[in-house]
Amino acid sequence: MNCDKANGASQLGLRTFAARWLLVLTLALMGSDWTARGAQQSSSPDAGVSVQGATGTSPASSPAEPATKTTPDAYRLPHDRYEKAVALARRENVLYFVSTGWGILVLILLLWIGVVAKLRDLAERASSNRFVQSLLFTPGLLLLLALLHLPLAIYGHQLTLRYELSIQGWDSWLRDWCKRELLVVAVGFLLVWILFAVIRWKPRAWWLYFWFAVVPIALFIFFISPWLIDPMFNTFRPLQEKQAALVDAIGELTRHAGVPISVNRMFLMEASTKTNEINAYVTGFGSSKRVVIWDTTIQKASPDEVLYIVGHELGHYVLGHIWKGFMFFVVGAFFGLYAAFCLLRWLLGKWGSVWGIRGQEDWAALAVLLLIMNVLDFVATPIGNGFSRMQEHQADVYGLEVTHGLIPHSGEVAAGAFQVLGDIDLADPKPSKFITFWLYSHPPLGERLVFAHSYDPWSKGEAPQFVK
Repeated sequence: MNCDKANGASQLGLRTFAARWLLVLTLALMGSDWTARGAQQSSSPDAGVSVQGATGTSPASSPAEPATKTTPDAYRLPHDRYEKAVALARRENVLYFVSTGWGILVLILLLWIGVVAKLRDLAERASSNRFVQSLLFTPGLLLLLALLHLPLAIYGHQLTLRYELSIQGWDSWLRDWCKRELLVVAVGFLLVWILFAVIRWKPRAWWLYFWFAVVPIALFIFFISPWLIDPMFNTFRPLQEKQAALVDAIGELTRHAGVPISVNRMFLMEASTKTNEINAYVTGFGSSKRVVIWDTTIQKASPDEVLYIVGHELGHYVLGHIWKGFMFFVVGAFFGLYAAFCLLRWLLGKWGSVWGIRGQEDWAALAVLLLIMNVLDFVATPIGNGFSRMQEHQADVYGLEVTHGLIPHSGEVAAGAFQVLGDIDLADPKPSKFITFWLYSHPPLGERLVFAHSYDPWSKGEAPQFVK
């Protein structure tokens, strides 16, 4: 559950490697979050495709402050924070488009001036074994792309520091960046090796057979990420250890929903070592599924507001948003790979000789595929975000319904939670329709606050949508 500031600064590192194509298997699929940027921050990305401590200077940094005790009917910020929120949103939006354009331009330049072909030649001269060639070429290309994208990633983190969203020092940030890029290389090498083996085996239908391979790999990585990948970037503890009263309240909430969640699936993430922002999210699949609450959320929101946030996340859990999101990825990968197959043949037929690429089985064709996937990723962004906004609105509705009767004035509590969230995270009060359509994975925070304040089917004699 996030304020969703267009994700500009938070999606820098991953885009250098067609984030939603390969890294979706590791970082981008790690969960649905109540804020929008939060799950990305949970892996310390750029994402996160960004970014902070319990001692932030935000006016809403304490649950005792007016923003958490009033019943706002619209999202408002003090003038100084309003100006900061607008300025930050503009910079992040520009950064997103610049980052996307730079990622595409870099690949075109590397192909045009022959760097990719030379890197391929070096790998082939080093060994006649294709596995060894891949071991040399793939990491070399991916690390080169990461380094060329690093200045924009640095600027993205600098933005979060400047606007006091992040307190993560540069040494910690750099360690996270290195770990993330090593994950990119590891997962990328595995997938590229499989991809080119399939291309050589089924040159006319490789896109379909590779899709068959990608789906179980993605499912496996998604399953193990809460145990293996998430802890590489943040510390997680059982929520029961320090928040026994909250665990009891959540237990009552889940029983009211008719879907009890065991205590061992509730976790506290120690986000305050890196961020001033607040968040919670659902992640995992099957036995790895869990609800994660940032410690900053507990520190900066009232207990009732935290319970609403958990209700929102419970909505993702109950409404099956995780597996639906995964199926959305599966369908998208199917059409994306077919489009990549067609575009690769066309581009190689037109420019292959200029770029020094011998055919689709040539290692250098990987750069062309990455170029294609970056473009497809950009074009498909509003589709994926539109699907996400629909799910997030459903989770907002579910949170309101499941807390009704358990929390006094639950709608006002939810509105207060959104106000606190926007104040702390500097959510843009009036994002343009285009930016919302293209970049927002959640409805604009102002719309969510107004809806929370006005949603009341019970007083109108209407049936709730989800919690009957």
